[in-house]
Amino acid sequence: MKSKQVGLTTAPNGTWVQVERAAMERWSKLAVSNPRAAAVMMLMTSQMGRNNALVASQATLAKMAGCGLNTLKRALSVLREGNWIEVRQIGPTGTACAYVVNDRVAWSGNRDGIRYSLFSASVLLADNEQPDKDEIGLQPSLHPVPDLYPGEKQLPTGPGLPPPSQPSFDGMEPDLPATEK
Repeated sequence: MKSKQVGLTTAPNGTWVQVERAAMERWSKLAVSNPRAAAVMMLMTSQMGRNNALVASQATLAKMAGCGLNTLKRALSVLREGNWIEVRQIGPTGTACAYVVNDRVAWSGNRDGIRYSLFSASVLLADNEQPDKDEIGLQPSLHPVPDLYPGEKQLPTGPGLPPPSQPSFDGMEPDLPATEK
């Protein structure tokens, strides 16, 4: 069993967000000039994943920020124009977006890999925006995918699925899933 080093590392879904001192000073000035934009920035930073990105609808962000949709849009515009965030539209309407927090302002986890933040994000969904909102929590459980940690090896067990109909090339046989004869 591995021991956890408190204070030196964060868990994979850690609770720490780091902010540079100069960015914090600019953030405090933003709080004076545009309190709603500063609050939305704080909300997005608190919800972003390890890669500085969050996917959410504007309606969900507005509800969480305690403001109307037009107020949220103005706040997002201030944040985008001030280079606090980058916004990537999802779908044709622009009501759901990926919000990428500037990694020179705040980050979660190590700084390496930040350049990939557009491809990985925390997704924030409100149940009232889902077409199946009455069935949420009633769906069957998803099949879990086990994590493989550094130094660990796969040890497949069980009968597995039948192999594909096309034979493998010599020396390129798959090792997963294991099948029993």
